[in-house]
Amino acid sequence: MKKLLTISTFILALTFTTGVSAQDFSDLDKSPMDAASYPSSYKESDKKVRIIYGRPQLKGRTVSSLAKEGEVWRTGANEAPEITFYQDVNFGGEDVKAGTYALLTIPGEKEWTVILHNKLNEWGSYFYKEANDVARVKAGASTDSKSLEAFSIAFKEVEDGVHMVMGWGTTRVAVPITM
Repeated sequence: MKKLLTISTFILALTFTTGVSAQDFSDLDKSPMDAASYPSSYKESDKKVRIIYGRPQLKGRTVSSLAKEGEVWRTGANEAPEITFYQDVNFGGEDVKAGTYALLTIPGEKEWTVILHNKLNEWGSYFYKEANDVARVKAGASTDSKSLEAFSIAFKEVEDGVHMVMGWGTTRVAVPITM
């Protein structure tokens, strides 16, 4: 009886582990997730701000064909980025409470509207409602001589805080953040 129970347990375990080893895993994402934070040093555990976002690639296309002028854009790929402020901040002239927000933008030729939105986990900007905006700020758009294939976000330390800099192709947009 004991031997039969042991054999039955072995067969049952073999059945379940076979299913696990046959699991299909997807390929690498075409627009991988990335994160940027300030301070950016891994030695610094007291972060002030962090953003998690998807990084689409140009692949021969133009920024304006992917992030259309005058239309709400998810600011990256896949889900709208999530930006977390670990303390109250001034974001481009607007006071914002500590918390996590979706980051959306409306690209323009000379300036972009940068939006902090309280609806998280939304795919793209398809369900965007202006009523859920926490802050809307204008940020100047400039051109750089270096072109970036992948959409990128970084924080640049300045005298009175940091700038969240978004770049893609030769377009650069910076939003001042004071902590």
